[in-house]
Amino acid sequence: MEKYRLLLYIAAISSIFRLIHASSGDADPIYKACVGHCKEIGCVGEKCFQHCNFSSGENPIDGPWYLQEPLYLRWKQWDCLSDCQYHCMLTREEERQKLGLKPIKYHGKWPFRRVYGIQEPVSVAFSALNLAIQFHGWVSFFILVNYKLPFSPNRKPYYEYTGLWHIYAILSMNSWIWSAVSHSRDVEFSEKLDYSSAAALIGYSLLLAILRVFNVRDEASRVMVAAPIVAFVTTHILYLNFYQLDHGLSTKFCVAMTMLQFILWAVWAGFTRHPACWRLWLVVAGGILSTLLKIYDFPPYMGYVDADALWHTFSLPLTYLWWSFVRDDSEFGTTTLIKKAK
Repeated sequence: MEKYRLLLYIAAISSIFRLIHASSGDADPIYKACVGHCKEIGCVGEKCFQHCNFSSGENPIDGPWYLQEPLYLRWKQWDCLSDCQYHCMLTREEERQKLGLKPIKYHGKWPFRRVYGIQEPVSVAFSALNLAIQFHGWVSFFILVNYKLPFSPNRKPYYEYTGLWHIYAILSMNSWIWSAVSHSRDVEFSEKLDYSSAAALIGYSLLLAILRVFNVRDEASRVMVAAPIVAFVTTHILYLNFYQLDHGLSTKFCVAMTMLQFILWAVWAGFTRHPACWRLWLVVAGGILSTLLKIYDFPPYMGYVDADALWHTFSLPLTYLWWSFVRDDSEFGTTTLIKKAK
């Protein structure tokens, strides 16, 4: 008898933990019943889905043209289950709103409204804008260093961090590309690439901050500084991709690494006589405030704008200021080295 009680106790505790880790919407019986009914008949209310009219072995894309969905919907590859979950979620949220209840998460995500098959349209739009500003900043830096500033006698830029900033630009643009892809269609593949790209960028940004703040110029010293950071970031990326795609761990990793580099830049700006330190102060202050948005999670306003979308918005002016600082730093570094050479 005692054994049965122990087994029941363990089962009860396990159920509690599963409920704690699951989203509130997943446990809603009305939502679950809606999804189950939709999978059977292929409809939520008056809204029906062509995916559900085919057997599991058939593909609606291969069917007659008049049964195929528009291209702007087909390219996202929404299937019967995902469409049922989406429309049941919207229906349930409308019911909850009429009762004066606040939005809840479904399958770990807030209830967003699609636009032309895009899952989070505002975040996608601002990810694309951030990509454009990153590209503009990198091109302006490239032109400045290679065509406007003088070269050293060995036909290389005087500024010794030129190559490092080029790598930073490539990692930044790669990160914003996968951010846009992930927010447009949130699946495991796109999430892994988004999180991995963000981790690589933030880890490299910390490395770049250490090298610039402490003015590390020797190649051997740079390798010694880079080795533990690269190993740590690589381990984190491998963990996310091949062991567990942990959203909470990824957020903690990114916030911790970001705040550490902000501290480095802030302390350096307080002691240096750099002419563009005021830009650095603005970037650090704005970056800390925007990072808090990643921590403070709230439901999307009108189903479109959430904390992540606002973080993408704040990144636009900060990115412009950041590349302005990089250009000023390259001019300052070049001028200083030329004076020393004379």
